[in-house]
Amino acid sequence: MSEETRVNGENSGGADAGGPLQRLPALLRANQPLALLIAGAALVAVVTALFLWTRAPDYRVLFSNLSEADGGRIISELDTRQVPYQFSQGGQALLVPADQVHSLRLQLAEQGLPRGGNVGFELMDTQAFGISQFAEQVNFQRSLEGELSRSIESLGAVEEARVHLAMARPSVFVREREPAKASVVLTLFGGRSLSEEQVSAIRHLVASSVPELSADEVTIVDQRGQMLSQDPKPNDLDATLLIYRDEVERAYQRRIENILAPIFGRDRVRAQVSAQIDFSQREETSERFAPNQAPNEAAVRSRQSNLSYNGDEESAGGIPGALSNSPPGVAGSPIELPLPDDADADQANDEDAAPPKEPISLERDDVVNFEVDRSVAHVRKERGIIERVSAAVVVDYRIERNDAGELESVALSAEELEQVASLARQAIGFSAERGDSIEVVNSPFSRFDAEADMAWWQDPELIKVMTLIGEPLMWFIVLLFGYLLVLRPFIKHHTRPPELAAATPEGLNVEVGDEEGAEGAFEDDEEPYQRPRRNKALGYQQKLAELRQTARENPHIVALIVRNWLKNEQ
Repeated sequence: MSEETRVNGENSGGADAGGPLQRLPALLRANQPLALLIAGAALVAVVTALFLWTRAPDYRVLFSNLSEADGGRIISELDTRQVPYQFSQGGQALLVPADQVHSLRLQLAEQGLPRGGNVGFELMDTQAFGISQFAEQVNFQRSLEGELSRSIESLGAVEEARVHLAMARPSVFVREREPAKASVVLTLFGGRSLSEEQVSAIRHLVASSVPELSADEVTIVDQRGQMLSQDPKPNDLDATLLIYRDEVERAYQRRIENILAPIFGRDRVRAQVSAQIDFSQREETSERFAPNQAPNEAAVRSRQSNLSYNGDEESAGGIPGALSNSPPGVAGSPIELPLPDDADADQANDEDAAPPKEPISLERDDVVNFEVDRSVAHVRKERGIIERVSAAVVVDYRIERNDAGELESVALSAEELEQVASLARQAIGFSAERGDSIEVVNSPFSRFDAEADMAWWQDPELIKVMTLIGEPLMWFIVLLFGYLLVLRPFIKHHTRPPELAAATPEGLNVEVGDEEGAEGAFEDDEEPYQRPRRNKALGYQQKLAELRQTARENPHIVALIVRNWLKNEQ
């Protein structure tokens, strides 16, 4: 009885010490719906917490590198609108929820935020009425510098820009006029750089915004002190020429591969083209003189006739008109003309009667100028003329089936190679006059690519599919583990039917039922939820063996049970 009292006292003390928390498992075992309800509520709470954790607001950068004044104004505006915000990058970036970034930027821009460290043309809106001309000119120059800085900062690679202008000074004397000049200091983002085209664009942007400013007078420097606006040296090779040559060679290469790919397959044809291009620029002027081939074909440029007449004026007479004014014919010399027989006496009489007259002279000069056959040609040869093209084409063996039905590689015949060469020549515009050359080789290709194959997890299609199913799969895994590790053990432990309650003494906190329940209730080394559920159809002999085993292992517990039975019977 003393042992029983001691055991009952210990159990009673433990029950009193545990209180409601110790009675909770028994209550849950007795009320299975309540246990299921509590387990379901716990699972819903866990899932809801995970969902809210994964669905936390995604923050994006609203503005970065803000000045203290602009940052204070923007934060005040966000507090007024009750918009949550965070800081990152050591306070250099202001973050807001991703779904409000664009709307907040537009709303803040409407209020002129952020104003930035550069002052724009808004400075001209607050000028005093009695400001001097010098102060007004300084404010205009500051405004122009600020606007140019803002425009340059809009480029993706530029983090910050400062512009200094030296405006042109007007003067009535030409010698004293000074041209406008500009200096630009750029702060680029880490790892970013500007191309030559972008630097040239900044130079022309500044030059076009300032009166009387040439692009050659704009100096651009980055944060490391490197000169970005250096003019290329006359002997330096322009990179655009090399780019042009590469484009020409790639164009010829694509032509060859595109015309041969339908015949042999795109992966079974390789072509390389080398183009020799003349980038020199020349102007030629030629003048040629050719002799006239025949007199009738010569072109008369000018004709001039000169007629002179000398003689006695009295010889002119007769009826007025063209005929009477025309000079008489040339008289023959008396010495040369023969005289008749009876003319000698008349001539002697005439000489005695009158003096002889002066002879009449008539001169006519004709000058004809013919045009010379002359041709002038002015030829300007642009650079980029293709002087010579060399092409190399490699074609893989043809895959055919032999008599046994197996695939084998077969070399191309000489006729087929000639056809390939002919197609390639036509594709590139082959010209023997300029010395073009083409070589076609038939050789088996290696089946191992030079480049390593892409790993299966780097496949873009696989990445896209995994992105789509990743979130649902994650929720499924979370629910599965929650059920297996939390909900299922909880339900199994707290919903087991009482088996030994009828056989347990009133003072003991053990459950005693049939032989199986007695064994399960009094085993110290094994918890109820850790043992496999016994089969209720076990035979009597097996149950008896289990009771004997329990009695051997825990004789004092069996003694207490028997003692309580005897006490209840009395």
